[in-house]
Amino acid sequence: METFETYRSYLFAIAYRMLGSAMDAEDIVQETYLRYQTAEPATIHSLKAYLTTILTRLCMDQLQLARRKREQYVGPWLPEPIHTEEIPEATDPEKRVETEESISLAFLVLLEQLQPFERAVFLLREVFDYEFAEIAAMLEKSEGACRRSFSRAKQHLLEQRPRFKPTPEMHRQLLVNFLTAVRSGEMTTLTELLSENVVLWADGGGKNKQAALRPIHGRDAVARFTLGTRRFWPENVSVELASINGQAALLIRANGQPFSVLTMDVEQERIQTIRIIANPEKLARI
Repeated sequence: METFETYRSYLFAIAYRMLGSAMDAEDIVQETYLRYQTAEPATIHSLKAYLTTILTRLCMDQLQLARRKREQYVGPWLPEPIHTEEIPEATDPEKRVETEESISLAFLVLLEQLQPFERAVFLLREVFDYEFAEIAAMLEKSEGACRRSFSRAKQHLLEQRPRFKPTPEMHRQLLVNFLTAVRSGEMTTLTELLSENVVLWADGGGKNKQAALRPIHGRDAVARFTLGTRRFWPENVSVELASINGQAALLIRANGQPFSVLTMDVEQERIQTIRIIANPEKLARI
C-alpha cells in the first residue's frame, strides 16, 4: 500500500534539486506531508502526482523568497553540499535520480540561473521523466508554455556546461595533486594544475573570515589565494577524499568536525573551477 513514506526520499530528491539546500528541502517535504494530512483521500487519484504537485509549487514559492534573502547574503552563495555514497546503477527511475549528474554542485549552480518556473519544468521533465501534459497540470500552465520554457532552459544549460567531462579517475587524481601542491606550498606545481581562466568561489556566509567575498579569477590569483589561506587552517586539520554530491571532493575537518568542502570542475585536464563551502550552517549534513 502506498503511503507518504513511500515517496519521502523521492520528494527530497526533487526539493533538493529545486532549492540547492538540504535543510530547506527537508522543511518543504515536511510541509508537503502536513498538507497531505488535511486532504480528503477520495480526491487523490495518484498519490505520487499529488505529492509532487504540492512539493513543486512550495519549492517555487520558496525560490522566490530565497532570491530576495540572497541579496543580503555575505559573499558568493553556493548550494549546500550533501555526502553521497556510490550506489549501483539502478533501472528504477526513483533510485536512479540519486546517481544522476543533476545532483552535482556544478549543475545546481547552473540551475540557479533559471527562473523558478523554468527550473521546475526542466527538472520534472529532464530528471524525473514527467510528460509535458503532467507538468502542465501540476503547475497550472499550458502544455505549450511548459515546452517553450523547457526548451529555453535546456539550451541555456547546454551552452554553459563543460564540453569535455573528465573520467572519475582523472578528477580524483587532480584533487590529490591539488592537495599535495597546497600542502607543500609549491606555487609552480599548483599553477600548472590550473587552467588559464580558472575561477575560485568561496562560500563562507560571512562566518568564515578567510572566505573571499568575490570570485577570484585567473591562474596566478587563484594559486596565490589558495596558498595564502593555507596558513589560516586551524590546528588538528585532516583532509580526506569524500563523495560529495556524487563526485569526489576534498573534505577538510578540524578536530574531527567539518571545516570546509572543496569541489572542482575539470576541463581539458586542468582545473577550471574551484568551489569552497565553508559556511558552517551548510556543513551540518556532512
